Amino acid sequence: MKKTERINTIMRYINNRAHFTISEIMSEFAISRSTAIRDLREIEQMGLPLIAEVGRDGGYSVLQNSFLPSVHFTDDEVKALFIAFMATRNQQLPYLKSRQSLSEKLIGLLSENQQDELVYLNEVLLFEGTNPYNPDLLDLTDLPDPTLEKLIQALLKDRYLICTFTTGKIALYLVHLYQQKSAWFIEGIIIETREKHVFAVEELIDIAVFEGKHPKNIAKNYVAAPINLILTLEAKAIAQFKKYHPFRLTLAYLNPFQTKARLETVVGTNPEEVSEMVNWLLFLGEDLYIERMPDEIREELIRRTKKHQSVL
Repeated sequence: MKKTERINTIMRYINNRAHFTISEIMSEFAISRSTAIRDLREIEQMGLPLIAEVGRDGGYSVLQNSFLPSVHFTDDEVKALFIAFMATRNQQLPYLKSRQSLSEKLIGLLSENQQDELVYLNEVLLFEGTNPYNPDLLDLTDLPDPTLEKLIQALLKDRYLICTFTTGKIALYLVHLYQQKSAWFIEGIIIETREKHVFAVEELIDIAVFEGKHPKNIAKNYVAAPINLILTLEAKAIAQFKKYHPFRLTLAYLNPFQTKARLETVVGTNPEEVSEMVNWLLFLGEDLYIERMPDEIREELIRRTKKHQSVL
């Protein structure tokens, strides 16, 4: 943790306590006694009134009715905050209520001139998903899956989870929680089989922390699923790949000019994943050579190609 971040965290820590000791600060933040004392002196210089208590069990307390020092934003920082809010509307992000209240609190801190500037920016700037007929700055209308926040709360406690999906209950180690096209996915390792899989959060019914003994080194010793898609891309397909490619796919270039590349990965075979993958393969164009693919994707690709030819 950087020094500035540590001091800010210590300030919040001690401001919520009637009494604390140097030893508690050392233990909580894993710092030496000299560092703890030096940090407390800097905090006092910043205006937080600390009272030293003499005695064997002495420590420090914060003067009652005191507040943390005010945080001041520059005009550019305010604009950056609200443009970030505007750009993430309708993105299925968690903690929607907290984002709304945060927006309202920040607006309340601004001058009338700053508020007018934000209203003007809100009228001029339109982002993907914004309703141009009702571009209200505080109208954060995105509504994430209701289990998403519950999943994040469980994840903050432990990455070993018991997840109940529509297909059944699975004990897994969560590797990543990621968003793609406004949908959320869990990349996790199934504890029983040590296989890595991707699960849709929308199929999640319930979450609980795994209570059993945690398997050791599961993130390092998982059984990788067999590669089932191998592609060779040449110049035009590489250009298309750079315009758009699914999450976590990377190319291995085969020459120094980056005009030929190879892609090896594992893809799912449920109908939704197959449809999305076929759309992407067609998007890459003719400058693409397929060495290996799941039968489900091959069949759908042939069906789409035949349908296109019949139309022509």
